[in-house]
Amino acid sequence: MGPAGCGKSTYVKTMRRHCENARRSVHVVNLDPAAEHHDEDQTPSVDIKELITVDDVMESLNYGPNGGLVYAMEYLLDHIDWLEDELGDYEDDYLFIDCPGQIELYSHMTIMRRLAQHLEQMGYRVCAVYMIDSQFLFDNSKFLGGALSALSAMIRLEITHINVLTKVDLIPKRMRKSRKLEQFLELDVITLEADLDKEMGPRYRALNHAICSLLEDFSMVNFVPLDITSTQSIFNLLQMV
Repeated sequence: MGPAGCGKSTYVKTMRRHCENARRSVHVVNLDPAAEHHDEDQTPSVDIKELITVDDVMESLNYGPNGGLVYAMEYLLDHIDWLEDELGDYEDDYLFIDCPGQIELYSHMTIMRRLAQHLEQMGYRVCAVYMIDSQFLFDNSKFLGGALSALSAMIRLEITHINVLTKVDLIPKRMRKSRKLEQFLELDVITLEADLDKEMGPRYRALNHAICSLLEDFSMVNFVPLDITSTQSIFNLLQMV
């Protein structure tokens, strides 16, 4: 899960390849009705687009992209027996579920929580993997927003949850080995608040303090780094999941 462009599909592709190389039985489930599959090795075992697509909703109901996506996910819940039938052959296997990039589905609506609950009722042990782009590290306000969206998803979904900082291989090597990266991974809100105050000026200090205090009070958010060029990084994350 996570915002569009954060690396969800790349994560799924990387993890599937890693598991297959280790001779583990895995399958990919695409629950993004707007997704496009270009590579042969990205073809999912189960695809919501066989049930409904955002394009079909937009054409038939004159909805926009966001409304079409929400409608499609609600349609899936109304026809959950389709998903049960599709997953029937994989009940003993490891599933990677690629979800849509619309944040509202995780932070404001109950759609994904209801879906997760249904999967648990089917006997699956569900773990949410929420991702944000490592490029957020270069903008403290963006990183703060990412941390808040991760917290909101954790509270809303109420399932086992891991937050992942993706594309770590794209940040400068000196930063990967610095204390600065650890501050972001462990969500050092005191340092984050101080940096925000320097960047944004006095008028925003009360707001910065309120938001950072919220994150500190819950004390739930931290991040696991993912470098898809490192087998050890992939293995470490998979072990946590």
